[in-house]
Amino acid sequence: MNPLVLLLGSFFLLIALRVNIGFALIISSVAVMLVEGLPLASAVNQMYSGIDSFTLLAVPFFMFLGRILNAGSITGRLLSVADATVGHVRGGLGHVNVFVSMVFASLSGSAAADTASVGSILIPAMKKAGYDPAFAVALTAASSTLGVIIPPSIILIIYGAFGNVSIGALFLGGVVPGVLVGVLMMGYTYIQALRHGYPANPFPGFRSLGWALIKGIAPMMIPVLVLGGIIGGVFTPTEGSIIAVLWALFLTYVVYRDVPLREFPALLARGTVDFAVPLFTVAGAGIFGWLIAYLGAAEIVTGFITSVTDNRYGIMLMLIGFLLLIGMVLNPISAILIFLPIIQSLGTLAGFNAVHLGVLTVIVLSVGLITPPYGICLLIAAQIGEVRIGAAMWAALPICVLTVLVAVLSLWFPDIILGLPKYLSPELFQNGG
Repeated sequence: MNPLVLLLGSFFLLIALRVNIGFALIISSVAVMLVEGLPLASAVNQMYSGIDSFTLLAVPFFMFLGRILNAGSITGRLLSVADATVGHVRGGLGHVNVFVSMVFASLSGSAAADTASVGSILIPAMKKAGYDPAFAVALTAASSTLGVIIPPSIILIIYGAFGNVSIGALFLGGVVPGVLVGVLMMGYTYIQALRHGYPANPFPGFRSLGWALIKGIAPMMIPVLVLGGIIGGVFTPTEGSIIAVLWALFLTYVVYRDVPLREFPALLARGTVDFAVPLFTVAGAGIFGWLIAYLGAAEIVTGFITSVTDNRYGIMLMLIGFLLLIGMVLNPISAILIFLPIIQSLGTLAGFNAVHLGVLTVIVLSVGLITPPYGICLLIAAQIGEVRIGAAMWAALPICVLTVLVAVLSLWFPDIILGLPKYLSPELFQNGG
C-alpha cells in the first residue's frame, strides 16, 4: 500500500473510531514509519521539535487569559458595553451577541471560551426575548469564531510559529476581515430581526453609555497593549501574552476584587489542563506533518491541482474547498500543523503573499468550528440552548456562507487582509511581498 494513503487512511479511520486526535496522529505515524523502515527515534525527535518553540508559549498564556476573563466580572462588563452600544438596534440582543464576541475575541483569542462564556448568558436571554432558539445558538457559535480571526488569535500564533511568518503581520492582517465578518453577521441579524419581529432594547442614554465604556475600558486595553507592543517591536508575542495575563490578574484581584484569591491555584490548574491536550496534539502533529512532507504529499497535491487548473485564483479556490473539508473533521490547530506543507506549497504556486495566505487559511478553517462532525463551538452552543445539532447547523449555514464570502473576496481584493500590515509594517513588503 502507498505509505501516504496508509498514513491518511489510518488517521481518519482512528478519528472515525473517536480515538483522541493526538493518539491518532502518533499511532498512524508510527505505523507508517514501521512499514517504511524509518528509525523510531525520528518520531521522538519530531514530536519534541514540534513543541520546542518559544513562540508557542504564548498559547497557554492566552488560554489562561480566557480563564481569568470568565472567572471575574470582565465578561459582564463587556456585555454592558455591547448592550449600551448596539443593543438599541433592531434585533438588539443579536447585535450584542456579535459585538461582545468581537471584543472578547480581541482579549482571549479562544473561540470555545467565547461560546461558553457569552453563550451561557445570551442564549437564554435571546430565547426569553422571543428569538428562535436555533438562530440564537447558531449566531452565538458563529460569532465566537471571530476569536480565531481577530488578534490575539491562538491559531494565527500557531500558523506564524510553524509557518515562519511574522505573527505581528498576521495579527494585523486578521483585524479587517475579522471586523468585516462581524459586521456582516450583524447585518444578517438585522434582516432576521425585521423578518421575525425580534425586538430592540431601549437606548439607555448617553450617560449610561459613558459609564459602561468607563467600566469596560480597562479590559479593552488588553488588545491595544498586546498588538501595539508586538507591532512596535517592544516585545514578542509570548511576552505580550504574559503582559496581558498580568494586566487581567491585576484587574481581577486588585481593582475589581471579584474573585477570591484562594481560587487562584484552581484557576491555574484548570488553565494547565486546558493546554495539556492541545500541546499533546501539537507534538503528535509534529511527526505527522514531517511524514506528510517526507512522503511528498505537497508535490502530489500540487501536481493534481495544476493538472486541473493553472489559474492562480482557481488554485486558491480549490485550496479553500480543501480547507473547508478538513475543517469539518479537524480542529484548526491540527489542520494547520498537519497540512501546512500543502497549504504553503499551493500558496507559493499561486503567487500569494505568506501573510495573505496565513490569514485566509485561518478564516476558512474557522468555519469548521461550526460545521459537524467537529464543530466544537456549535456543539457547546447547542448544548447550552438545548437545540438539536441539525437545526442549529441549518440556522448557521447562511452565516458560514458570509465567512467564506469574505475569504473569497480577499482573493480579488487582497488589501482586505494586507492593507493594514502594509501600512503599519511596510518593511515586511519591501521585496514585493
